[in-house]
Amino acid sequence: MADRPDARHDLVVVGAGPAGRAVAHRAAAAGLDVVVVDPHPGRRWTATYAAWRDELPPWLSSETVASTAPVVSVFTGRRHRIARPYVVLDSDILRSDLSGGYAECAGMVAGVDTRAVLLADGRVFAGSTVIDARGSDPTGPVQTAAGVFVDAGDAAAVLGDEAAVLMDWRDPDGRPLGRPTVGSDGRTLPPTFLYAIPMGDGTVLLEETCLAADPPVPVTELRARLLRRLARTGVDPGRVADAPRESVRFTLDGGGDRPWRPGPTRFGAAGGLMHPATGYSVATSLRLADDVVGAVVDGRDVTDALWPSSARAVHALRRRGLNVILGLDAAATVDFFDGFFQLDPTRRDAYLSERDDLGAVAAAMAALMPIVGAGAAIRIARGAVRRPAWSVPGRH
Repeated sequence: MADRPDARHDLVVVGAGPAGRAVAHRAAAAGLDVVVVDPHPGRRWTATYAAWRDELPPWLSSETVASTAPVVSVFTGRRHRIARPYVVLDSDILRSDLSGGYAECAGMVAGVDTRAVLLADGRVFAGSTVIDARGSDPTGPVQTAAGVFVDAGDAAAVLGDEAAVLMDWRDPDGRPLGRPTVGSDGRTLPPTFLYAIPMGDGTVLLEETCLAADPPVPVTELRARLLRRLARTGVDPGRVADAPRESVRFTLDGGGDRPWRPGPTRFGAAGGLMHPATGYSVATSLRLADDVVGAVVDGRDVTDALWPSSARAVHALRRRGLNVILGLDAAATVDFFDGFFQLDPTRRDAYLSERDDLGAVAAAMAALMPIVGAGAAIRIARGAVRRPAWSVPGRH
């Protein structure tokens, strides 16, 4: 790092996505001098952000919620109805609400340490605290998805009387549940599910999703599966051929096994705040922004504030859960989620949302075993330590 910084601040945030802006916004509201550094701080957010409504922090404006589904459904060999309100956020309003009150700097980051950020052009921004919120790491298991935004009338054939569908594991080609699929490259691919959620603007996102794979299922494969699925449910693929599209690809294992390792505090997807078995991180990042700010204001170590011993233990269990999912074959994957959504709602929600209640998360995982049965339980236990059938050596 250069010896003479160009600017000094209470807080320097690297990354202008939802996690970085949430910390900057709350810090500025607390009276701190903040700067956000990003190559393109003015770039529009195009991803779809969703969450369970009870995960959102109370300070978030209600206008950021674009749609709410009071009940979501999951289809395995049966229908599961989850009576936990699920929301889609308006990305533009969310970005606007998290902006203002702090400085923004456009520039490529060349180096980050605990007290300063160096840009490629030689500028240096020093801060009492530096937060690295640059998004998920480029290696590890990946979630991919291919979606289309269609008119609600066209989506009616898919949704039927469902308010929203979180996961539909039924085979896109109408085959029996759990049949393996071979990709165009001859590789056995994991099963995928349909995600169908109203966006609040008269459209519905219909998205074929691979929860986790290493190497990832190509988006082109997912798009082909989606069109076949829609055709089977009565949606003319020609009607959605020109519909706006969404493509998703992000790493699930952000932060690795020790996101609390020495160095600048990592926050958001790259800081271990993404649930490694689901891919959700935005609500957690929003909710924990005040924890970061409180530590900065009080002069406490921010990483320690984010990662008490209980949160570290839960993180390890969740990474084990990701390995389980990666290690299951197609039939066992469907069995796993059929069992998971039979859990008592308190235990189910603890596994999905609790990040520092070790007892609740461990109890949820233990309760799953007798539900799925001995055969599936053995496959789950084996999956926790074995490389998945659709994984190959190396990271992509």
